[in-house]
Formats: sequence, C-alpha cells, structure tokens
Amino acid sequence: MLGRFTRGVVNFLKAEDGPTAVEYAVMLALIIVVIVAAIGNIGATTNGMYNNLSLQGVKPPGGSGS
Repeated sequence: MLGRFTRGVVNFLKAEDGPTAVEYAVMLALIIVVIVAAIGNIGATTNGMYNNLSLQGVKPPGGSGS
C-alpha cells in the first residue's frame, strides 16, 4: 500500500513542470511553519493556564479519592 502511494506521488511530481513542483514545496513549507507556530502557541497558552491554576491552589475536579 505504501509503495503504491509512493509511486503515485513520484509519478505526480514527474508529470508536473519543475516550477509547479517548487510552488507545491513552498506551499507545504509555509503550511508546516503555520502548524508549528500554532502548536507552540497552544502549548504556551495551556502551560500558562495550568501555572495560573496551580498558583491559585485550585483542585482538579473529581472525587475525594478516599
């Protein structure tokens, strides 16, 4: 299955003009940069939220544990 997918990608890239393949590579790189930035932002926000909760002494929801 993976071999068939790989062959399909290779055939697609061979069928396209050189500049078009470069444009796809640039678009993919930009998409990856946006995803990495978004994940970093979400991680920082989540970390700040949990740090804020820990400083307030808020207990997590749930049973008493005993």
